[in-house]
Amino acid sequence: EQDVQLGKESAAEVEKQMQIVKNSQIASFIDGIGRKLAAAPEAEAQTYAYSFKVVNEKSINAFALPGGPTFTHTGLIAAADNEGQIAGVLAHEISHVVLRHGTSNVSKANLLQIPAMLGGALGGGGMLGQLAQLGVGLGANSLMMRFSRGAETDADLLGTRILHRVGYNPIEMARFFEKLEAESGKQGKLSEFFASHPNPGNRVKKVQTEILLLPKRSGAYDADSGRIAQVKQA
Repeated sequence: EQDVQLGKESAAEVEKQMQIVKNSQIASFIDGIGRKLAAAPEAEAQTYAYSFKVVNEKSINAFALPGGPTFTHTGLIAAADNEGQIAGVLAHEISHVVLRHGTSNVSKANLLQIPAMLGGALGGGGMLGQLAQLGVGLGANSLMMRFSRGAETDADLLGTRILHRVGYNPIEMARFFEKLEAESGKQGKLSEFFASHPNPGNRVKKVQTEILLLPKRSGAYDADSGRIAQVKQA
């Protein structure tokens, strides 16, 4: 419940600071992918308040706040080769929400203050304001948004299960992250992404191994809506 409350407050701040894309073609495309992923049992949609919005930002990134609000940069849509790669990033971000990586980081760093902070928040003050007093902000360097290599691997593996479940090929997630890693030296658009999402190494191999452990699908991976070319143009 506290994750969801913190996510709502944080999302409201993000929407003040970043330009939300209103174009219905782009917004519905990302929301449609997100809804498919959130329908997987592993996403625990009955617990978390997922939402999927696009922000007008050329850097290649996406991020999920505690409790479920998820934001995709237009730069990520432009950089993806196919819909499965976008779905892979969103499944990875959903996994950070389910595994509570952001709030776990904050809790570890502020073990003594957190109980008092929650008492203050329950007394009517906002949780985001209480966290700000502890020096936990919303920026790219925020504790809520920085993950360890171990957390990245965990999010990859849970993301693999979510993608497989709803009909996207999980290997596209690993391929996209490795493509970004290969291109990271060429441009500044990726510095924020790798600051908060360190490469755990051998992503493709780890995802391939995880796929072998999953139940066999009765048919092909068929979740792709076929809309990515139109959306990239938009």
